[in-house]
Amino acid sequence: MTPSASAPRTPLRHLVLVLGDQLDPTAAALDGFDPTRDAIWMAEVAEESTHVWSSKPRTALFLAAMRHFRDAQRALGRTVRYVALDDTGNTGTLGGELARAIAELRPERLVMTEAGDWRVLQALEAAAEGARVTLEVRTDRHFLSTLDEFRAHAKGRKQLRLEYWYRELRRRHGILLDATGGPEGGEWNYDAENRGSFGKEGPRGHRAPVAFPPDAVTREVLALVEARFAGHPGDLAAFDWPVTPDEARRALDDFIAHRLPRFGEFQDAMWHDEPWLYHSRLAAAMNLKLLDPRDVVRETERAYRDGRVPLAAAEGFIRQVLGWREYVRGIYWLYMPRYAQANALGAREPLPRFYWDGDVELACLRDAIGQTLRLGYAHHIQRLMVTGLYALLLGVEPRQVHEWYLAVYVDAVEWVELPNTVGMSQYADGGIMASKPYAATGKYIQRMSDHCARCRFDPSKSTGDDACPFTTLYWDFLMRHEETLAGNQRMALQVRNLGRLSPADRAAITARAAEVRSAGGAPPRALTLL
Repeated sequence: MTPSASAPRTPLRHLVLVLGDQLDPTAAALDGFDPTRDAIWMAEVAEESTHVWSSKPRTALFLAAMRHFRDAQRALGRTVRYVALDDTGNTGTLGGELARAIAELRPERLVMTEAGDWRVLQALEAAAEGARVTLEVRTDRHFLSTLDEFRAHAKGRKQLRLEYWYRELRRRHGILLDATGGPEGGEWNYDAENRGSFGKEGPRGHRAPVAFPPDAVTREVLALVEARFAGHPGDLAAFDWPVTPDEARRALDDFIAHRLPRFGEFQDAMWHDEPWLYHSRLAAAMNLKLLDPRDVVRETERAYRDGRVPLAAAEGFIRQVLGWREYVRGIYWLYMPRYAQANALGAREPLPRFYWDGDVELACLRDAIGQTLRLGYAHHIQRLMVTGLYALLLGVEPRQVHEWYLAVYVDAVEWVELPNTVGMSQYADGGIMASKPYAATGKYIQRMSDHCARCRFDPSKSTGDDACPFTTLYWDFLMRHEETLAGNQRMALQVRNLGRLSPADRAAITARAAEVRSAGGAPPRALTLL
């Protein structure tokens, strides 16, 4: 381990644990920090990139942000016991490194902010218990609600829907309220105004997010990741994510000035080779705690009050931050660890290999997965209604889908990724989060993008060599789960539509779906006659 130049006097009072997604200089764990008696502990360990096959961009972002945080804390005169991946004696596991630090430093107490990953918390608690050292876990003030507040909200409710939690938080924090205390504009939710597509002309007048060229610290990390994780997916050539609080704030200002005004209308739209469109690219900065969500919400509301963005855009974005982010965190900690094993639909198929290399004929999947591997990013509709939808319809085991999302996206921390994948995308929790499965044919993708115009598959067809696999698998999904879905009021119309399929239609769809599965989850490629 490499301590800073000015080590605290012994005995060490508090060893403050700072994880890779806790890079908040105002975190509760640092309250009352005494530079003469306390030290910060941080560790880079291979386990965090190998328990799922973490992509190069994701690993690089965490390590670069961690090292910048380390340097900023040392500049304040604080001792940081920092374990690097290439340090001699690195155990490769978080629990192993903490046990080693406890044995060397012999702190009176360990202090940390609430973790964002159940597995990580268990490892740290086990290391502390094994060393017979008290581990004090402090409330994470980064969030606008506490876990106890969410538990109180959940108590006695049959259903935990986002909308009610979101409204409660809006009232509690006074966000987008009018003079009477009601919702600004008379409505709590303007989602109906935020479903626009680009039509045939495509997106216009948008500009790429501000870029953050890697500095010396980040370049060192990129070289390390390329060498240490050469066999992992992803590409670092375009790496330009914010890795400090100052950079994260610049990213926020850039989004509000240049993309937020049209974010609402086009937040669900897709277009080939356009990864950013009007999206914020702020989730990673918030999830690593480089950016305070209060600032995000405050500046978004200010932009609306100043007349710079329409209400639907401001409300739609605030709902993602103040509503959805807080909600999924509550769901995660309320139901873990059993939530990670949820599989209400009994899905058992393996995740297709093309999720790891992008080698697939379908234009929508090829674009979304290729972009994901190149940048570590895809926006929420690409995740929910392209990669997630395909896995749902195919019947992929939810845990495999979860592990892929956790591995490939730079903003993936388990508290936010797992509920979004298992609950929202795969409906594996049986309706705890979503009131119905997000099942759709290829016509949804045709309506919201230009992908189908660039693809040999026809979204209107469910059988035949040119049938869109989304459409084939959609009907197959409804047939396989007809009995279960018949009792869901929101799925009633879709299930009733099965009635227009003849026995021959059903047999043909089932046969075509079987062909897709036998081809490794991808449609058989068209034969070229020579």
